[in-house]
Amino acid sequence: MPLSTSAFQPVTPNERIATLDVLRGLALLGILLMNIEAFGGPLDLSFTGIDAHWQGLDRWADGFVYIFVQGKFFTLFSLLFGVGFAVMAQRAEAAGRDFTRFYLRRSLGLLLIGLLHAVLLWAGDILVAYALLSFVLLAFREAPRSWLPVLGTAAYLAAALLILLLGAVMSLLPADEVAKQASTALASIEAQRQAYGHGSYGTAVLQRLRDFGTSLGALMVVGPQVLGMFLIGAWFARSGAIAHPAEHPRLFAWLRWGALPLGLGLMLFSVWWLPYVVPGRFDLRSTSTYALNAVAGLLMCLGYLAWGGRWSAHLRWLAPAGRMALSNYLGQSLICTLVFYGYGLGWFEQMGRAWQLLFAIALFAVQVLLSHCWLKYFRFGPMEWVWRAITYLQLPPLRRQSIG
Repeated sequence: MPLSTSAFQPVTPNERIATLDVLRGLALLGILLMNIEAFGGPLDLSFTGIDAHWQGLDRWADGFVYIFVQGKFFTLFSLLFGVGFAVMAQRAEAAGRDFTRFYLRRSLGLLLIGLLHAVLLWAGDILVAYALLSFVLLAFREAPRSWLPVLGTAAYLAAALLILLLGAVMSLLPADEVAKQASTALASIEAQRQAYGHGSYGTAVLQRLRDFGTSLGALMVVGPQVLGMFLIGAWFARSGAIAHPAEHPRLFAWLRWGALPLGLGLMLFSVWWLPYVVPGRFDLRSTSTYALNAVAGLLMCLGYLAWGGRWSAHLRWLAPAGRMALSNYLGQSLICTLVFYGYGLGWFEQMGRAWQLLFAIALFAVQVLLSHCWLKYFRFGPMEWVWRAITYLQLPPLRRQSIG
């Protein structure tokens, strides 16, 4: 059957895979539950384990996020990005259109949005990493389908091995150098505390620039993880597993009853091994913890994917939030920085860990409600519309009334 020469246009709601929107909504909630600690306090004090200074219910909340959320939904979101890449490539091929130029514009648009987000709103941005690695992902478009999960897993595990190697090297440093690293970490935390908790907007922007520069250095480890999840996600799309899970019962059964329990077991072992990593500590024991967490995160992410797909019919209320994932992600940064930072309400380091989670859930519930309302009248979220305009070099119709 010859390829159609019809225009390669933005996907319409009827063409979407509903399960993907549900999973994006679920991942968006998990990302907010993970990021809320980094909004409410110094960025460098977040993602370090179960902090001993939390007590009672706050400690249980911190432990819940560390064990069940941190590193699991970030990977899920990365996997879904890879799914989207493969779906777009398939649509371009079916339409007989050049995918490369379209995709490069899309990546450049995401890079621009991510840079503005990182500098103007929040230094913990992940969009820049996604955009940069999306250029690498393009090189795998023609890779045989059977290679994708192998290459993806290898890239992901390479990051864990790399951090173990770095830990082994750092363990050989003299004591005075280790003390210097610890002092530098504490100075960075104090700078974030002053800039974000008590500084003006201009001061916060300058600190964001410094923190963003540091985060780019972390791409050496985060990059292979993200690329690995991109490739695994591309396999889920190209194999048809994400669109037709009923045709892959053994795979999804193993992910639900094998990968998820195994990942949880590794995560619990990691907590027993080292429940909290002091900022600035980078020895073999701490990097072993990071590596264990990375492997556990991969397994639990895949388990969440399988269960989320299984329950997608009951989670359809999440779909509108997932369709507006970019707008909602940026909206979370805008609202949370205005609530916690010194140039806003100034709640920086004022909210207990349990209250942070309740705040995150309440904020997400509002976002779900607003997403439902917005999509009654508009085809895309506001930032999705901007991204599509950059990608397709045209202004797609926004209001539902404007499409026939």
